[in-house]
Amino acid sequence: MTVAPRREPVEIDGRHLALESLEAIADGAPVRLSDDARRRVAACRAFVDEQFALGAPIYGVTTGFGRLANVPVAPKDAALLQLNLVRSHAAGTGAPLDERIVRAVGALRAASLAAGNSGVNPATLDLLLELLNRGVTPVVPSQGSVGASGDLAPLAHMSLTLIGEGEAWYRGERMPSAQALTRAGLEPVTLGAKEGLALINGTQVMTAIGALGVLRAQWLVAAADVIAAMSLEAFLGTDRAFDARINALRPHPGQKASADRLRALLARSEIMQSHRECGRVQDPYSFRCIPVVHGAVYDTLAHVRRVTEIEANSVTDNPLVFAEDGVFLSGGNFHGEPIALVLDMLKIALSEIANIAERRLYLLLNAEDRGLPLFLTGRSGLQSGLMIVQYTAAALCNENKTLAYPSSVDSIPTSAGQEDHVSMGMTSANHVLRVLDNVERALACELLGALAATDFRRPLRSGIGTQAAYDLARTRIAPWTEDRVPAPDIEAARALIGDGSLVRAAEAAIAGGVSS
Repeated sequence: MTVAPRREPVEIDGRHLALESLEAIADGAPVRLSDDARRRVAACRAFVDEQFALGAPIYGVTTGFGRLANVPVAPKDAALLQLNLVRSHAAGTGAPLDERIVRAVGALRAASLAAGNSGVNPATLDLLLELLNRGVTPVVPSQGSVGASGDLAPLAHMSLTLIGEGEAWYRGERMPSAQALTRAGLEPVTLGAKEGLALINGTQVMTAIGALGVLRAQWLVAAADVIAAMSLEAFLGTDRAFDARINALRPHPGQKASADRLRALLARSEIMQSHRECGRVQDPYSFRCIPVVHGAVYDTLAHVRRVTEIEANSVTDNPLVFAEDGVFLSGGNFHGEPIALVLDMLKIALSEIANIAERRLYLLLNAEDRGLPLFLTGRSGLQSGLMIVQYTAAALCNENKTLAYPSSVDSIPTSAGQEDHVSMGMTSANHVLRVLDNVERALACELLGALAATDFRRPLRSGIGTQAAYDLARTRIAPWTEDRVPAPDIEAARALIGDGSLVRAAEAAIAGGVSS
C-alpha cells in the first residue's frame, strides 16, 4: 500500500465517522481521539474496574464465552481469560485482506470503542489509533468469520498485534507484530478484564469492506453511464428514451439521475444529429433501458450506503456497558444481518452493471446493420478485432453470477448451538471485492468497444461529455488499426475507470459546457 501524504487528522468521536473520512484513513490519513470520547472511555473503564473488584458476575469477564457463558472464571484468571480469547479466536485462513481494508477495520473498531460502551482501557484504544498513525497494519486473513458474534476470527488477528503477537505490515515489509511495534516505537498492551472481548466482538471487517466497496461502486456506476453513452452514440442509437418526460413518469431518483447524466453527456453530439431522420425509433433494451437499469443500481447503492453509514457509527460488541446507569446489558448487536443483507444487495446490483455492459459490447461487435464492421475491424477474416474482448466480458459476467448468490440466506450453527443463526456476511464481503474487480474489467471491455466503434464515426464529433471521455482514453489507448494483444488495453481502460479519471473528464467538460 502506498501511504498518502500526511494530512489533517480525522477525529474519532464514536458517533460521526463519515464514509469518506473512513476512506481517507484507509488511504493513510492520521487519526485522533476526541476529548469527549476519551472522557467517556475512561468513565466506562472505571465502572468496569469497579464492578470487577466487587466480584459482580459479568459475561466474558467472570464467565466463559458462547456456550461457556455459564462457566465461572476466577477473578485471578481474568487477564489470562482475555489473552486466551484473542489467541484462540485467531483461527482465520486464506489470503490476507488488503492493507487499506485493514486500516478501515482498525478505524471502525476504534470508533466503536470510542463510544464509551465497551469498557476498554484508554491506553488500549490509544495503541489501536497509533497503529494507524505509524503505519503498523496487522495481517488479517480474509476467511474464517461467519458474521454472527461479529467478525471474531479476523478481529482476533487484528488484536494480536496489540498484544505483540501475530504478524503485521510495516513500511511495506511483513514481519512479526512485536518487531513491527518496536520499529514504530510502540509497546504492546496487557489486556485487562473484558478488553479481549471488546476488541474482537463486532462487525467491523464486513462493514469496512462494505464502506469502501460502496464508495468504489459509486464511481463504477458513474463510469458505466459515461461508457454506455459512448456506446450508444457509436451504435447510432437514439437518445429519445432518455427524455425527461419519460423518466418523470417513473420517478425513481436513480433513473432520473442516470437519464439526466446521459442527456448531458450526449449534448451537441454531431454523431447523434447525423441520424435523427433514420426512421429507427427503438433500440435493444441494453441501450434503451440504460436509465432504468443503471438507475436501479444507483438507488440500491443509496440504500447500501445508508445502512453502512449507520453500521460504521454503531457499537456492536457484547455485553455493553452503561456506566451512567450502572449496568451491563447483553444483546445481539454483534449479529451481522444488517450489513450482510446490503452486501448481498451490492454484489447483485453491481453484477447487473456488468451484465448490461457486456450486452452493449456484443451489439457493437455485431452491428453491420448500423454501418459498423463485424468485430470492429476493417479487415474481418484476416483480423479478429475485438472478438475475444467480448469473450472476456462474458466470462467475467458468468463468474459474477456465481458470486452474486446471496450468502446471507445460509446459516450454519456454531458454538455448540449457542450461536444458532449466523449472517455469513463476511462471505458476502469477500464476494463483493471480487465482483467489484470483475465489473471494473467488464466496463473496461465495453470501453474498448465504444472507442473502436466511435473511430468509425469520425470526423463527426461526439457529445460534450463523451468527446472528453474519448479524448482522455485515446491518450492511453491507441486506435485499433490492426490486431494486437488487447490485454494491456483492457488494463489501461480499467485504470481510467478505477481511478475516476474517465468520469472526472466527462463531468468537467459538461460543467464547462464546451466540447473538449
